[in-house]
Amino acid sequence: MPDQRDEPPVGGLRKLLSPRRREPAAAAASAVAPRGHGHARAHGHGAAPAAPGEHADPAAATAALIRLFNHAHQPLELLGAFADGMAGLHGELGDMGRRLQSAAASGDWPSYGRALRQLIDKYIRTIDVGDPLAGPSDTERLRDLLRQAIAGALASLLHNLPELANESEATGEALRQWRPGLPLEPVAQRVRELCHQIALRASDSQEQQTLLLGLFDLLLENVGELLDDTSWLQGQIAVVRDMISGPLDRYSIEEARGSLREVIYKQGLLKQGIAESKEAMKDMMVSFVENLDGMAISTSEFHDRIADYSQTIRDARSIGDLNRLLQEVLQDTGHVQQQALRARDHLIAARQEVDAAEQRILRLEQELQDVSGLVRVDQLTGSLNRRGLDELFARELVRTERSDQPLCVAMLDLDDFRKLNEIYGHPGGDAALRHVVEVARTTLRGSDAIARFGGEEFLLLMPDCTIFEASAAVTRVQRALAQRAVVHEDQRVFVSFSAGVAMRRAGETQDVLVKRADRALYEAKKAGKNRVVSAD
Repeated sequence: MPDQRDEPPVGGLRKLLSPRRREPAAAAASAVAPRGHGHARAHGHGAAPAAPGEHADPAAATAALIRLFNHAHQPLELLGAFADGMAGLHGELGDMGRRLQSAAASGDWPSYGRALRQLIDKYIRTIDVGDPLAGPSDTERLRDLLRQAIAGALASLLHNLPELANESEATGEALRQWRPGLPLEPVAQRVRELCHQIALRASDSQEQQTLLLGLFDLLLENVGELLDDTSWLQGQIAVVRDMISGPLDRYSIEEARGSLREVIYKQGLLKQGIAESKEAMKDMMVSFVENLDGMAISTSEFHDRIADYSQTIRDARSIGDLNRLLQEVLQDTGHVQQQALRARDHLIAARQEVDAAEQRILRLEQELQDVSGLVRVDQLTGSLNRRGLDELFARELVRTERSDQPLCVAMLDLDDFRKLNEIYGHPGGDAALRHVVEVARTTLRGSDAIARFGGEEFLLLMPDCTIFEASAAVTRVQRALAQRAVVHEDQRVFVSFSAGVAMRRAGETQDVLVKRADRALYEAKKAGKNRVVSAD
């Protein structure tokens, strides 16, 4: 068949009977006279198709086809008219029409039927019936989805690489303009080249990120070496180093960022308290020196006056003179005593200010220690975070191995949490997460622990507990949640979860144990949600 890539896309039979193809058919049809049943094939082979280069009026061609079928009132006449119309086409379709003419002329209807089947299988079955009510074809829908992925989502991810972002948008525009029947290879080549460039840039970006994280970790290691092992800053450095050593995710970064902000705030208060303490100490020392100086001057003057009094007493002539001198001595002694008392009061007040400043510093340092401990707690729910879980698991592992006791974990995932977020918003989702933690703590034993493992995933750590006891405990939490709804904006919201429970095997690591519990959780989700499944 001739190449149709230069034609606009058409659907239905129009794709086969395009204007260029209908013209020969019109010429052939105009040459066919109406015929009856007895001479149905009298003119069949005499209707020679028009040359492909000839052009006919579309209206005339349509009128010729109408005349061709107007006189066909019987089945054999209709079959003959169809064969004559097909014979007027060019290429393979014209050959097919002439086969139909020959079979109809000889009355070989089995051959006519085989030719019709070939026509259906080869041409009609592959036609895209362009029904305007049926919407775009699958090819067009796939093209639009690919265009949205490349020009929309991919271009937004490449905002830091303007060249690739512009190329993504240009490729999306090329996809938008492509239609079935047009050459696909230029667009495909463009998409392949874009993917190749993105892969190269992604490799470079990953290498740069790895180098930057390594440099940051080295910087933190050097800062840690300068600090005392008991410093509260060691906890902050440890959590950041743990975070950058593993896969980065938004949740862990936000949590570390919030903790470090709290530490920065406490550090500011501590710095202010230390400055106030230094100022108070300086004021105390200045006051002490001034008082000492004043006391030294007063004492020197007092000694001089005592020496004068001593000489005056030797020269005294009467008791009255002695009494007057005694009063003056007592008065000067009282002044010196008062000055000493004032100096003592000033020193005591300054000392109290210094003590108060030291107490503020100690209190702030304790608060910083507490904040350092908070890096093990999830800020939203108050449960353990991944760091706190790892530390607790390590302690419980040593204890249970030493006492030869079982250790179980349960992976919990809230059912339909995304739908809950859509209905009640993120505040409603946060309230549901806090509610699950609160109910679990009030239902489980004091030795059990709950940790937030991901967005809406929690992990229960249950020491000294068989898998049957652990499964029963998780089921109790489910029942408690079914009886206690969380109230959000005056609405009662019921929360459920699916869970997978696993008991640690001998020599099994934390990661392997958690993965087994996670696989059991997947089975619980498949079984219909709000279920508890034990791992093998």
